[in-house]
Parts: sequence; structure tokens; C-alpha cells
Amino acid sequence: MDQLREYLKAHAVDDLIGRAVLDEASRRFSHSPHAVEEAALKAGLLPARYQRNRKTLSIGQQLALFQARVAVIGCGGLGGYVIEGLARLGVGTIVAADPDQFEEHNLNRQILCTLETLGYPKTAAAANRVRQINPAITLIPLREALNDECGAKILRGSNAVVDALDSNVARIELAKLCSENSLPLVHGAIAGWYGQIAVQLPGQQTVLNLLQRCKEKAGIEKEIGNPAFAPAVVASLQTAEVCKIITHQNKTLSGRIIFIDLLDMRFQEMQIE
Repeated sequence: MDQLREYLKAHAVDDLIGRAVLDEASRRFSHSPHAVEEAALKAGLLPARYQRNRKTLSIGQQLALFQARVAVIGCGGLGGYVIEGLARLGVGTIVAADPDQFEEHNLNRQILCTLETLGYPKTAAAANRVRQINPAITLIPLREALNDECGAKILRGSNAVVDALDSNVARIELAKLCSENSLPLVHGAIAGWYGQIAVQLPGQQTVLNLLQRCKEKAGIEKEIGNPAFAPAVVASLQTAEVCKIITHQNKTLSGRIIFIDLLDMRFQEMQIE
């Protein structure tokens, strides 16, 4: 590993290191792209793909993101955009869980759904998309639904969990599991022009308490649908919250919920307990 580190330093331009050098280092030293990118960040070198992050995130924070593991539960409208955002942000390991495959009605809003992926498992499309963005990112595809039996296994080792589900029953189960296992949860939901986002940190039950007040088993999105822009907006906000949790920025939505009205372009904040 010392030889790898010296090679990377010798071929860096200032503190930036390009993809071609990383790829050559992977071949030359027989290390995975994941191991090489981590070695670069540990040496204080910034892969050029993250160059536009540098005024927002330090190299240390970029390393924290790369060493993090995030579980995204649901790979549809919200989940697809979250996975895209996390991969581009530089989160090193993403667990993507979803039992479903793409159908034609997903084409209007799900970024991972194309004519080519119709009929394919959503998790397989997620894995392929992440490989295209950055082969150093590890995506673990799990084609299964979250439940009592597999929930703890899916979430184990996560630095943050993202709720990208479309069922209130499943959302409550996820919030309960995160509360029981002291895992940060970033909740998001969308319906028509509207959306919401909240954060439940370890030791809290805020999202769980919020969702348990819902009487409907299915989310209202089943009735009024979702246009293309709604998941993109809410998923971006969820990704920002995940970034803050991993990089230990004490400005998360903990204790608050944001209601989003894209028709009147209004954001309303409310305290939650």
C-alpha cells in the first residue's frame, strides 16, 4: 500500500488526481478501484471527479463520505435519485433494497427507468448506473422487501438510512428498525405537487411518531400520482441531509419536518417530537 500511495502522490497535479492515473494504479498494483480511491483520499489527494466539491467539502469530509455505508430502502422515484446523488457525491458503499422491477408507468419520474430497463429489477439497474458513474463505488443490490426477518441484516453497518418507500406500513417498520438499532433515518415522501422530509437521529422516535399518526396504509401518492419533478426535489434534499449526517455537520432537520408545496412554491417548517 505504501508503493501505491507513493505512486499516486508522484502522479498528482497539486492535490488533484485524475481518473486515468487511478485506473492505471488499480491495474499496476492489483487493487480494486475502491481501494485505490480510498488510498488517494487517505493520502490527502482529491480525485478529480470531486473537484467541484472542494469549496463545500474538505478532503477529510470526502474521505468520510467514501468510507460511509448508506442503505437506500426503495429504488423507485425517490430512491433512484438518491442513489444517483450519493454515487456522484462519493459515498463509498450504497445498499439498495427493492423487490420490484420497472414497469412502463415508472418512465415518467424514475431516473433509473428507461426503455432498456423495463422489466429489469430496480436494484440491478441501480448497480449498473453506479458502475457507469464511478466503479470505485460499491453498490450492494438486495432484491427483497424490508421486513422483521431481514430488516436488521439490510441495515447493519449503515451510517445513515434513507426512506424511499411508498407504503406507510413499510415506512413505519423502517422507522421502528432505525430507532431500535440507533441508526439515523432520512425520511422522504411525495405526492403530486407536494412532498415532505424529516430526519430521525439515534435516540429519537420523531419520524416513527409522525408516521404512526397516518391512518392510510398506502401513501397518498397512489391516488394523485407523482410528476417528474417531485422525486428529484425531495430526493436531493434527502441526499443533502445524508451528507450532513456523515460529515458531522450539526445542521440537520432533526426535530423538524419540511412540507414542500411546488405548486405555490412554498416550504413550511414544523417542529416535531
